[in-house]
Amino acid sequence: MTTTSREPRAGTGEAPEDIKAVPVRHPGRWVAVAVLAVLIAMLINNVVSNPNYRWDTVGKYVFDRRLSAAALVTLQLTVLSMFFGVVLAVLLAVMRLSRNPILTSSAWVYLWVFRGTPVYTQLVFWGLISVLYPQVGIGIPFGPEFASFQTTEVITFFVAALIGLALNEAAYMAEIVRGGILSVDRGQVDASLALGMSRALAMRRIILPQALRVIVPPAGNQFISLLKATSLVSVIAGGDLLTAAENIASANLHTIELMLVATFWYLVLTTITSVAQHFAERRLARGSLALHGRP
Repeated sequence: MTTTSREPRAGTGEAPEDIKAVPVRHPGRWVAVAVLAVLIAMLINNVVSNPNYRWDTVGKYVFDRRLSAAALVTLQLTVLSMFFGVVLAVLLAVMRLSRNPILTSSAWVYLWVFRGTPVYTQLVFWGLISVLYPQVGIGIPFGPEFASFQTTEVITFFVAALIGLALNEAAYMAEIVRGGILSVDRGQVDASLALGMSRALAMRRIILPQALRVIVPPAGNQFISLLKATSLVSVIAGGDLLTAAENIASANLHTIELMLVATFWYLVLTTITSVAQHFAERRLARGSLALHGRP
């Protein structure tokens, strides 16, 4: 046990009195908590006791096979769109950082188009692409065509939704990736080049791994936003969760109940994604925490 000596007061030789710290009271904070608790209790009671919600009907369709299968389609659509979007986003980010004005301008035009137009209209465009191009051909540019296919056979509604979401997501992820690359110290690049690495090799082995720490948090938010944006796929009947809920509701006229079921599934999927994002961020931040002496 350690003791602390008190210095005598100047000119008196007397020790100063102990400081008695009195915690600051916050009565307004407790009043706000009480009011908020009452409002939340009133809201929960109203939602639970209101017969117009028809919770028995909601419970009947929560685990309906059609909706659970559609939820799986939504998750697949989100994961695939995010994967292809990130791959394209890395390419666009590198193009934006390139010293070649043609590459930089091309990437800027891409971002301008896909960030400047609603994803809803982009999905409609890809859903109706067969109207503009009834056939898809493979051959030499401006030359003979080796094979052709009906567009509706190649670009199904699921593929159209995947293309529309991936291209739109790439435009937003490109700026996130570019910000992550710029966060890496320039000296890392110079040291990599001094060791004889090419710019592509330095980007893959040195820059991008370090940039992930900056990229992952906003990328996780983008994934959640993309998951909810898949609801727009219903405009082209892409087989997603909202499309299935709307199809069932059109048959039994339980629109509110089916929307509540769809809301439940979206909350489940976003919660799982948020937990995964949390652990991913903790894993990537281990080096930074250890550097600051934190476990």
